Amino acid sequence: MNTFVLGGSGFIGTRLCNRLFDIDADFTIVDKSLSTSYPNRTVIADVRETESLRKAITFNAVIINLAAEHRDDVRPLRLYDDVNVQGAKNVCAVAREKKVKTIVFTSSVAVYGFAPKGTDETGPFSPFNNYGRTKAEAEQVYRKWQEESPHERTLVIVRPTVVFGERNRGNVYNLLRQITSGHFIMVGNGRNYKSMAYVENVAAFLEQAINAKPGVHIYNYIDKPDINMNDLVTLVRKALGKGNGSFFRIPYWLGYSAGKLLDGVAYLTGKSFSVSSIRVKKFCSTTSFSSFTISHSGFTAPVSLEEGLKNTMQYEFIDDNRDKDIFYSE
Repeated sequence: MNTFVLGGSGFIGTRLCNRLFDIDADFTIVDKSLSTSYPNRTVIADVRETESLRKAITFNAVIINLAAEHRDDVRPLRLYDDVNVQGAKNVCAVAREKKVKTIVFTSSVAVYGFAPKGTDETGPFSPFNNYGRTKAEAEQVYRKWQEESPHERTLVIVRPTVVFGERNRGNVYNLLRQITSGHFIMVGNGRNYKSMAYVENVAAFLEQAINAKPGVHIYNYIDKPDINMNDLVTLVRKALGKGNGSFFRIPYWLGYSAGKLLDGVAYLTGKSFSVSSIRVKKFCSTTSFSSFTISHSGFTAPVSLEEGLKNTMQYEFIDDNRDKDIFYSE
């Protein structure tokens, strides 16, 4: 049975396809960009265009949908709805036509918003941005598809926390780069905890999810234990052989005010800045999730969180990998 990985040319998709390739699985990447790792297995299509999906996906396939608009600075804003919500509707329409029985959808813990510490899969939705809102709406689209034939169709919804790893240029990379540069400024007291997920572990879980039985299966994906910002800085400095050391701090109110000021400048000039009020708020908040369902699924992550961070540090800031492809995300 062929597995179609929508958005498979991206960061998580490439790692997943590496795993599928290693076990000699039959897979096809469906993406608007050609995969540099698997160009011969790529079909160019866009989730916003039903006809292109119809031509790409075969009957009785398994669909894994990783395609999404997810950055904080997406413009125009309607792209969140076009890709995440309408894209889900298009995927489901083609799935009905092609007699697809299994869909694995990567949602996000962003559906919970600034949730209480330890929020699991039963937590209420309260997204604070368009990304979280449209992911929540997309989940309902997929649920409707599954409910049409509940004893035959399998829907797996995976809600990862922030995903990091080698070759990714997202928020975690930007934080690590700031720490390694020696110019890092801690905003707040640094005692806020962050749930994180190493890309290889997320890919391993998605690989396992393909074999789920009919029904609806929902998982938060987090690599435990959570780490607070002070300990993360210490871990990174040790990995670079710099010891614990000290770093400059500013209070939250000052960092947030600076972010609001840059928001105004960005609005007036149309320029994008690495610092914004929402990024400061996200940085200083505790985003600590748990997963009741994964803990009972029998899944064991192949790499520990600390080892994943060390792998990323080694690849990005110690070894010379400047000629390798990179992926951009939040």
